Amino acid sequence: MQKQTLLTGQTLTFTGNPFEVPWEECVRINSAGAVLLDGSRIKAVGDADTVKAAHPQAEVISYSNDLICPGFVDAHAHYPQTAMIASWGKRLIDWLNSYTFREEARFCDPEYAAAIAARYLDLTAANGTTTVASFATIHPASVDALFSEAAKRGQAVVTGKTCMDRNAPDDLRDTAQSAYDDSKALLEKWHGRGRAQYAITPRFSPTSTPEQLSALGALWAEHPECLMQTHLSEQTDEIAWVRELFPQARDYLDTYEAHGLLGSRGLYGHSIHLTQREVDRLAEVQGRVIHCPTSNAFIGSGALDLPALAARGIPLGLATDTGGGSSFSMLRTMAAAYEAAQHHGYPLHAAQLMWLATAGSAHALHLASEIGTLSAGHFADIAVLNLRSTQAINQRANRSGSVWEDVFATIMLGDDRAIRATWIGGICTTG
Repeated sequence: MQKQTLLTGQTLTFTGNPFEVPWEECVRINSAGAVLLDGSRIKAVGDADTVKAAHPQAEVISYSNDLICPGFVDAHAHYPQTAMIASWGKRLIDWLNSYTFREEARFCDPEYAAAIAARYLDLTAANGTTTVASFATIHPASVDALFSEAAKRGQAVVTGKTCMDRNAPDDLRDTAQSAYDDSKALLEKWHGRGRAQYAITPRFSPTSTPEQLSALGALWAEHPECLMQTHLSEQTDEIAWVRELFPQARDYLDTYEAHGLLGSRGLYGHSIHLTQREVDRLAEVQGRVIHCPTSNAFIGSGALDLPALAARGIPLGLATDTGGGSSFSMLRTMAAAYEAAQHHGYPLHAAQLMWLATAGSAHALHLASEIGTLSAGHFADIAVLNLRSTQAINQRANRSGSVWEDVFATIMLGDDRAIRATWIGGICTTG
């Protein structure tokens, strides 16, 4: 029999989507809850006394009034940008040319890629993140590095070789054929191996010729079980550039659709400035929109009208977009999502924010049967939040009228100090 561990404290559970039904009906915090871990999986979730009595042999770890919740799921990031996070200023295209491409060129060195992959997963785990979907670079070694490091930790990771055959430096360009060949080889090597999930990854339309987009669309058609991740409608000047590069396209989304890169397993980062046709098509095919609010604010892209997309039934995920995003913390990202929604007159509830960062992002990545909720049979990927982690949060909690006020204060004011512990695959990695 595997070792069983019983975590007791306040537990956060979901029975539905709080953007589809009132949050009070589908989100619950049990003030005396428990989660039983059996190896790498969750075996039971319920009242502490009941679960403890049924499993008296389990080792008990008491988290008292801390909140035991699903580990955070970061649905769009760039792990190769770890070392250059918080680089000053500039719009998207200038920022890519000034900082991003220079740093990504260093990933031709497998040892450098491995070192950054380890650092990135350390930093994200310290912030309660247990699953990431990340772009790599054009170098196959950058994909190997992240998958290899995640495998050592028993961690679920989505990544793929970033493909670019134009409008990028010479040392960061591939070709339509090499993008197809490299991606196929990496996909066959890694997808479904342990907890690894491969994502076919054109960076965005401006850095791929129609020939490359078509090659990657063909690869996706051959492997529809894989995800596809890219960027869509992040900035207005980017959209104008796409219009110049693809004069026959109806809109930005059409540059993907015309080449076989639109579908329910597609992850479309940002998607801020969508036309009505684009919204309609994403809703129709159930394409995933990944909200990156800290990045959108940092680079001056705009404020996504997330509630409007939710009302159309478009599946939504939440992401740091490291290193355009200015924090590795999903707490800070939730706070930024709240602020972005306020621009559109919609104050997101803490329950909705927590759902976005966990179950919502897991659903966006088509991993909801494995992660994102505290459910029997799911992987034991768990974040434990200290709801009184700093002086500022503690003094707010002293005037709190409910646990949800405590959770909201931790979202708005919290950082890595709020992470009491992070469990990945049943192993406590921090705390």
